[in-house]
Amino acid sequence: MSDSHTIRNLATLVRLRSTEVERLQGEMAAHNALRARYQQSLERLTGLYTGSGASGALPLAQSLNCGDYKQAVMALADTHRTDLSLHEANMALSQNALNAVWAKREALDQVLAQKQKSAAHAEQRRDTKRHDELATQCWFRGQVK
Repeated sequence: MSDSHTIRNLATLVRLRSTEVERLQGEMAAHNALRARYQQSLERLTGLYTGSGASGALPLAQSLNCGDYKQAVMALADTHRTDLSLHEANMALSQNALNAVWAKREALDQVLAQKQKSAAHAEQRRDTKRHDELATQCWFRGQVK
């Protein structure tokens, strides 16, 4: 297989890996946005049940209603915390996948750069050899006259 064919294939692989890295980076951005929404929701829910006041100071019916409200909001906040924890675990897996793909892309990029450098060096050697042969031919022609 020729060097140019190998370089072309490696360049294609690097582009594909770069596309995969960009896709995973987009997923991570979406995960971060969802985590921020979870955290904002938790802050609002915490504010709701702490800001509702003391339920014991109210008349009995209102006190029961306020207590039920606080329990419902606290249960919802607890569910959000659980969901956030699961989401953060999923984010860690996505980050690991992103790191692995990025490392593969970097390795391929280094191999590509090395192959390009080697091909350029080989081309330079061929050009130098061609110039030397032309110079030799010119010298012989000058000697014959």
